Amino acid sequence: MPLYGHGNGNVPQFGHGNGNVPQYGHGNVNVPQYGHGNGNMYQPMPVHFPMGFRVCAGCNMEIGHGRFLNCLNAFWHPECFCCHACNLPISDNEFSMSGNYRFHKSCYKERFHPKCDVCRHFIPTNPAGLIEYRAHPFWIQKYCPSHEHDGTPRCCSCERMESRETGYVGLNDGRKLCLECLDSAVMDTNECQPLYLDIQEFYESINMKVEQQVPLLLVERQALNEAREGEKNGHYHMPETRGLCLSEEQTVSTILRRPRFGTGNRATNMITEPYKLTRRCEVTAILILYGLPRLLTGSILAHEMMHAWMRLKGFRNLSQDVEEGICQVLAHMWLESQLASGSSANAASSSSATPSRISRKGGERSQFDRKLGEFFKHQIESDTSPVYGDGFRAGHHAVNKYGLQATLEHIRMTGGFPF
Repeated sequence: MPLYGHGNGNVPQFGHGNGNVPQYGHGNVNVPQYGHGNGNMYQPMPVHFPMGFRVCAGCNMEIGHGRFLNCLNAFWHPECFCCHACNLPISDNEFSMSGNYRFHKSCYKERFHPKCDVCRHFIPTNPAGLIEYRAHPFWIQKYCPSHEHDGTPRCCSCERMESRETGYVGLNDGRKLCLECLDSAVMDTNECQPLYLDIQEFYESINMKVEQQVPLLLVERQALNEAREGEKNGHYHMPETRGLCLSEEQTVSTILRRPRFGTGNRATNMITEPYKLTRRCEVTAILILYGLPRLLTGSILAHEMMHAWMRLKGFRNLSQDVEEGICQVLAHMWLESQLASGSSANAASSSSATPSRISRKGGERSQFDRKLGEFFKHQIESDTSPVYGDGFRAGHHAVNKYGLQATLEHIRMTGGFPF
C-alpha cells in the first residue's frame, strides 16, 4: 500500500513575503522602509543613516554613495545579496529562506521541492497549497498521486513504479520487471535446478530432509493458474499466485529455454514444452512462476517445499492459517540464512559452490540484492492477511519460543501452534 505524504513537514513550502522583501535605497538620505509581514502593510518610517555607518553584511565593506539594500536587519551592496545555491545576486522582489540561507525562488524550488521518481517533474501542490505525494512504504519511492491511475506499471518483484527514464522489461505473460530485479531473475526450469538443490540442502541442515524427489518446474502465469484450477485439494493462495505444490496428475507447460530480450525490452524466443506429471507420492510437482529474482524465487520455493514436506510426513487437515503460516516461517528462515551469509552462493552449506550454483552476478551479494532480500522479508513480516500474515506471526512466535521441531510436533498432534 502506498504511503500518503504532505509537504508541510519534511518538505519545505514556498512563501510569498513574510518579510522576505528586499528594500532598495539611494545615497545617504532618509529612506522610507516598507514590509510585508504576514500580509499586514506598515506605514513608512523615516530612518537616518549617518555617512560611514553602513557596512555591507556580505563583504563587510563600507557602503558609500549609490544604491544599497536594506534586508534581514542588515545593509548590502546589491551585488552582495546573493543566492546560496547559484551565488548570483538576488534582484527579484521576493526571495525564499531556508534557515539563514537566501535563495532565488526558482533555486529554492529546484533544491527543496521534491521531484517525482516516475515522471521527474516537480510534484504538484494540492488545492490547499501543500505538496502531496504517494510513497512506497519500503522503498520510499515518491511519486505524483496521478501515477496510481494513469497505467504506470510496477515491477512484479520489488513493486517499484516504472520511471519514464528507465523502461522495465516486459515478460510474455504481461508482467513487468525492473532491470535490477532482472539481473538475478531465474528464467527457465533448468536454470532453477541449482537453486532447488540449495533449498533441499537448507531443509537437510534443519533436519527436515524431503525424502522423495519432487519435480520442480518454472511456468508462466497462465500455466500456473490453470494448474491451480486443476488441483482438487489446493491450499490457500495469495491474490497473485507465484508458487504451487501439486498433488494431482496433470500436464503442465513448463519453460524449457529462457526468453531473449530484444527491441522495446520485450521477451522473445521463449521455448515451452508440455510436462506430464504422474503421481508417485503425495506430491506430484512444485511449480514456480518464472522471471522472478533468485531470492524471491528461493523464498517461494522454500514455502512450497514446506507444503510438500508436510504432505509427505502425513500432516492432514490443517487450517489455512496454520499451514500457510508455517510455510511462510520457512520462507522467512531461508531468506534470513541468505542475508546472513553475505554471499549469493548457497548459504545453508559450508561446502564450496561450483560456478553453476552461484547467481549470474557471482561474488558478494550486491547492495541492491541485499535490499531486495530485506524487502521480501518485510513483505512476509508486514502481510496483513489473516492467513499469510497472522499465520506467519503466530508461527514465528511459536518457533522463537519453542523451536522449530517442537512447534512442528505440536502442529502434528493438535493442528495448531503452541502458545
